[in-house]
This record gives sequence, C-alpha cells and structure tokens, in this order.
Amino acid sequence: MKEVATMLLLALLLTGCGSSSKTTTTAVPTGVWSADLPGGTGPASGFSFTTQFTVNGNGSLNITYFQFLTQGTCFPISGGTQTGSMVLTTNTSTNAVTGPFTYTVQANGNTLTLNGSVTGTASGTTLSGGAVTGIWSLTGGTGCNTTGESFTMAQTS
Repeated sequence: MKEVATMLLLALLLTGCGSSSKTTTTAVPTGVWSADLPGGTGPASGFSFTTQFTVNGNGSLNITYFQFLTQGTCFPISGGTQTGSMVLTTNTSTNAVTGPFTYTVQANGNTLTLNGSVTGTASGTTLSGGAVTGIWSLTGGTGCNTTGESFTMAQTS
C-alpha cells in the first residue's frame, strides 16, 4: 500500500512539472497596418506609411499594398519595392502572440529598414490588436541617412 501511495504521489508531481503553455504559428495578421517613424533629420525624418500584407508559410511577407503618408526627397509616395518577414508564435495558454518583424523599403537608391518585435492576441487563427515596436534606419543618398530611431506600427483594421 505504501508503494502505491508513493507511486501515485510521484505521478501527480511529474504531471504538475510540465508547462501548460505551448507555442504555435497559427496567428495570421490581417488588415491594414500603419507605421509612424519619428526622428531623423532633414529629408530623412518623419516618415509614416500604411501597408497591407499576408504572411507566407516561410514567414516572408506578401505585401499587397504600400503607401507613404509623407512625401519627401528620399522616397516617392508609392515607396518603390517592399520586402519583409514576420514569424509569429502563440502561447496557447494566454493567446499572447509574439515574434520578430523586419520590413524594408527601397526606392531612389535609398533603403529604409525596420527591425522590431510583434505583440498581439490570437483570436482563433487571426492576430488581433497587433503592434510592432522597434528601430528604423535609412541609408542611401545625400541627406537620406539616419540610424537607431524608434518606430511603432499598429494593426488598424
């Protein structure tokens, strides 16, 4: 009897040691995202844009819409070529979504790079309340250089 009680206690302890949170890659971002990139100087300052994308199976972004809300000498309103990645994981115990984010815009010989972290909540298989915070930099032509500036990006719809 003593052995059975010991085995039962050991089994209960072992099942309690594991974590109930798991990560999955099921949260899918939807809607339009708005980015605000304050900081910088001269023509390399005060960028903002809207974008819409889906995430491919490998984490790369399929960008279907992009437009700067600010116009300047570094970039045209249409923004040239955009690429990026977003790899999301969901904690199934809390539905909290996190992951790394990169986004690059190239035009007029200039490259705008955003590196950040995504947060949000999984609603079924959809990301809701998505937000990105991080650092942006710009390299390229005369007046179109800056590094280490903070940015925010939010899922707006």
